[in-house]
Amino acid sequence: MQLKALRYFLMVASTRSFLATARHFRVPASSVSRFIAALEKDLGRQLFYRSTRAVRLTEDGERFHQQAREAIDLLDAAVDDLGRNDGLLSGRLRINAPEAFGRLHVARAINALQTAHPGLDVELQLTDAYIDPVQEGVDITVRIGPQVDSGLIGRTVAAQRQILAASPAYLATHGTPQTPADLLEHRCLLYKGQFGTQRWYFRQALAQPFEGVNVSGPLCSNNAEVLLAAALEGHGAVLFPSWLFNRDSFARHELVPLLEEWESSVTTEVSYIQLLSPENKLRSRKVREVTAFLLEAFGTPPHWDATA
Repeated sequence: MQLKALRYFLMVASTRSFLATARHFRVPASSVSRFIAALEKDLGRQLFYRSTRAVRLTEDGERFHQQAREAIDLLDAAVDDLGRNDGLLSGRLRINAPEAFGRLHVARAINALQTAHPGLDVELQLTDAYIDPVQEGVDITVRIGPQVDSGLIGRTVAAQRQILAASPAYLATHGTPQTPADLLEHRCLLYKGQFGTQRWYFRQALAQPFEGVNVSGPLCSNNAEVLLAAALEGHGAVLFPSWLFNRDSFARHELVPLLEEWESSVTTEVSYIQLLSPENKLRSRKVREVTAFLLEAFGTPPHWDATA
């Protein structure tokens, strides 16, 4: 059984495509098919159902996938721990992050990371859907949400802070809200994602529960940056995480923070930004050091909260 066949198998299982796997490894698709066929012959089991429209794991393939993933992870961790004489990181690392946060903050950190470690190949997946890092073979997952026992291990970057804001032009026309209840008379620009339309919550003290306000307005979208642009144009108020705003928007008075004496949220629970990894991935020096690099790049407190 060849190591290359196992790596091809894991990539086909992840991408569900022989062609995508061939492109990833820069080999002909026929080579991938040949190695997978040889692996199935060695095991005496069919690992994939193949059709013209899709490739998916068989029941035997599902069982073998988990064990093969763990074996490859252990091997890669052993190679990592040998290290390089120059102390630089090398090899492939897979990072998953929410789309907007990844584009605005993770990508910039990765650029600095690869400048410091030019031998490191990073695969950055940006998606707002929750993935299973174990099944997908992801080394580090940036997850934003309540802290839950997911079986993953990692570090907390910070609690997510929300900012309610509107432009001076909007406030000059519609007035400045003094309490959350005042927002019922305002034009609120709402995010609408996979869990429905955003709802806004407020509280004045940590000991108090969040109370919802049924705000409404002329625009909703599944793209936060569309709504932020509308707020800058004076079309209404937005409630978004501090990391989504350009800090210069407040410095230049393009946006004005509102109800600052109230804590705002879009859920009834505190949300956190975390860097998480499957336990077996933490055996890897590469994963540990990149996690530390990202934490330092984001800062304590994170740079998006430093002056916002």
